[in-house]
Amino acid sequence: MTTTAILFPGQGSQTPDMRDDVESVRPDLLSMAIECVGEDPFPLVQEGTRFAQPAIFCASLAGWTALGRPEGEFMAGHSLGELAALVAAGILSDRSALELVALRGRLMQEAGEQAGDGGMLALLGAGAAEHADEIAGAHGLAVANDNSPQQVVLSGSRDGFDAACDAARELGLRPMVLPVTGAFHSPMMAGAVPEFEAALARVELAPDPRPGVTVISAVTAEPFDDVRRRLAEALTMPVRWRETVLAMHERGARRFVEVGPGKVLTGLVKRTVRDVELVSA
Repeated sequence: MTTTAILFPGQGSQTPDMRDDVESVRPDLLSMAIECVGEDPFPLVQEGTRFAQPAIFCASLAGWTALGRPEGEFMAGHSLGELAALVAAGILSDRSALELVALRGRLMQEAGEQAGDGGMLALLGAGAAEHADEIAGAHGLAVANDNSPQQVVLSGSRDGFDAACDAARELGLRPMVLPVTGAFHSPMMAGAVPEFEAALARVELAPDPRPGVTVISAVTAEPFDDVRRRLAEALTMPVRWRETVLAMHERGARRFVEVGPGKVLTGLVKRTVRDVELVSA
């Protein structure tokens, strides 16, 4: 039997029809999201993380439900997707996770606004992972998302973007400034951490995932140890997605199923490991 990893996407994976999918498959989540956010987040996805994160979270769980709630031997999420993975693994309840997601999205948006002119810069092309630390360190930026060997995202003050773009081009990479409102997964998100930590301290967690399921943290690229700590660290630490995929592959995963909207993660897996089966909801 093929060892399977279930993948839950993060921000940037939204699709135009995901509200319809949630309303059809998990109308309870749609009602809960409206209650937690204070309004329907789906029409406002493009207005910032406050709305995008709960909408994508709900769409991911709806996609997982539509596929029959597959468990797989491994589960992992890209940034925001970690909360959906923890729900699927039985660590968090739907309600607790959605409340955390709504708070997380709001705090990250506020931290981005308060920190100033922060943003994110993607490095694309062969050698992106190899040169990312060098470019980031030379221009006052941080590695935010190590997505695949050919895609790494830097985060920090936009003051350093022009020089970082020039350096990337000199190395044969293609730089791309992303349309986001803050320097996510960098020290510029520190303002979001205290309130999120306080909320995590109050939330009830199951002591262990469902039998036979291992949830891999994208902060450590290892099985979750301290869930509260790792979820808080994820606000300012890089998403080590490439290493997370490699860790699941090294542990035997040969089938990767992306259950949320879009096909972002299966694309990244395809660029990271070979001889695997890829499925998207």
